Amino acid sequence: MTTFDDILEEIGQFGRCQIRIVALFCLVSMPFPCAYVGIVFQGFTPEHWCRDPGVSEISEHCGWSLQDARRVTVPVVNTSVGVGYSQCERYNIDWNSTNITCDYPEGDTNQVQSIASPVKPCTDGWKYDYEGRQSFVTEFDLVCADAWYVDMFQASLNVGFLVGSITIGYLADKIGRMKSFMLTNFVIAVTGILVATSPNYISLLVFRALYGFGVKGGWMVGYVLLTELVGVGYRRTVGVTYQMFFSLGLLVLALLAYLIPNWRWLQVVFTVPYICFLSYYWFVPESPRWLISQNNKAKALEITQKIAKENRKTLTKHIESLEDDSTDSSSSASFMDLIRTPKLRKYTFILSFNWFTSAVVYQGLVMRLGIAGGNVYLDFLISGIVEFPAAFLILLTIERIGRRLPFAAANIVSGAACLITAFIPDSMFWLKTTVACIGRLGITMAFEMVVFVNTELYPTVIRNLGVSACSTLCDIGGIVAPFLLYRLAVIWIELPLIIFGALAFVAGGLVLLLPETKGVPLPETIGDIENPNSNKEKHLKSQQIENLLSSDVSSNKDDTTV
Repeated sequence: MTTFDDILEEIGQFGRCQIRIVALFCLVSMPFPCAYVGIVFQGFTPEHWCRDPGVSEISEHCGWSLQDARRVTVPVVNTSVGVGYSQCERYNIDWNSTNITCDYPEGDTNQVQSIASPVKPCTDGWKYDYEGRQSFVTEFDLVCADAWYVDMFQASLNVGFLVGSITIGYLADKIGRMKSFMLTNFVIAVTGILVATSPNYISLLVFRALYGFGVKGGWMVGYVLLTELVGVGYRRTVGVTYQMFFSLGLLVLALLAYLIPNWRWLQVVFTVPYICFLSYYWFVPESPRWLISQNNKAKALEITQKIAKENRKTLTKHIESLEDDSTDSSSSASFMDLIRTPKLRKYTFILSFNWFTSAVVYQGLVMRLGIAGGNVYLDFLISGIVEFPAAFLILLTIERIGRRLPFAAANIVSGAACLITAFIPDSMFWLKTTVACIGRLGITMAFEMVVFVNTELYPTVIRNLGVSACSTLCDIGGIVAPFLLYRLAVIWIELPLIIFGALAFVAGGLVLLLPETKGVPLPETIGDIENPNSNKEKHLKSQQIENLLSSDVSSNKDDTTV
């Protein structure tokens, strides 16, 4: 029976049509980081202190700056980064009876504190050192006791990711890839604008979750569609390229945030590309492979002929004889199959932990740029640039060394870099930045590798289910990441790095317990997992049959020549 892969060999496995579609969908991957880690800029928390209404009159009279007023009204305390001004308390000063004069802030700090009144919590709002940036944190005063609401902003996005990846994945199998993709872009276009115009924090959270629902689902549908339109030999390259444009999107994000300091207008700019992606309805066809699985061979034939024409090829095989090479017993698979046997239980636990760790460490390292001090735009740009070598390192190593060692090494290097960065003093800025970038490179490699290692370890009958179930831990990790980062940083700003390093070390060690999949045929059944020798024997037999067939063909040619 003819399969669609046989058809692709005839019409072109990666011809002009596929190149055009891959280029279009790589553009879809670029805005994804704007939603994924845009909180670094949209939720930026500037230096802040309690607002004292009584100091306004004397500040205006004396010409005090914000820093002068802060010295008079805010006590000096120990913070997570050393000695600094309190962010959540101020002096309780009676301005009608105080003897503070215009030259008071120029005096010694200890002298200022010595005659000040007792402290009290912020009851009249906060003052912010904006540095030209306006975030939802400054607009809604999400600091001090309400600082955890910033964590919820990112967590709500990942809740949307979790629900969206499952729901849109289901819809993509039921109504088609392109219809699902169009649906996600419509949802993003509407909810993205609603996020930008949210009148209060509660509506912001709701619209942010719906926004995440569309973004993650649409990105995954694009990934699936690309792998279904190209030949087997091009799938890994196309997948890595698709993810490389995610890294390119990080660089664009840094530039946009620098040019657009207002978080609402930045959100509008994040949403505009998805409105443009609605035009793909006229430029990108439905997946013929999915149409065949739905027994819609007439439409599949029409699309396949158009692909062949654009690739300047001729279709001669009878598409009526096509069978869906992806159909299997997965429809009857259940989650229990992932933990039913000893080896599958081990694979499921290790891969799930690696999905979780990759999300926590990756998001944590990116979001840490917003609280680490320094030039956030420059730091973000540098950290985005270091992601590009990850794809090249993967392509260079996985076919030469294998999967397991590079995968484990990426996690361990990332973990070591996090731990070392935590103990490098801030005075050694460039060394600290360099080591942190190495950690970012390592976790990026690990994040990209877990995708296809997950695919190669599970048998055909539960492969889709296995990848979907394990990858849900990625979104759960995304929900946990902001709480780990922001709450632990209050105790000690480097404490999150210790946690990230420990998680990455454990993940790397667990990867070493997985089997090597380089050169090993994909398992077809659960029995092939528990008895790998039988799978190897089947592979050797198939190779022997192919060798015999090729030798017969050669002998027939020789006889004909004689």
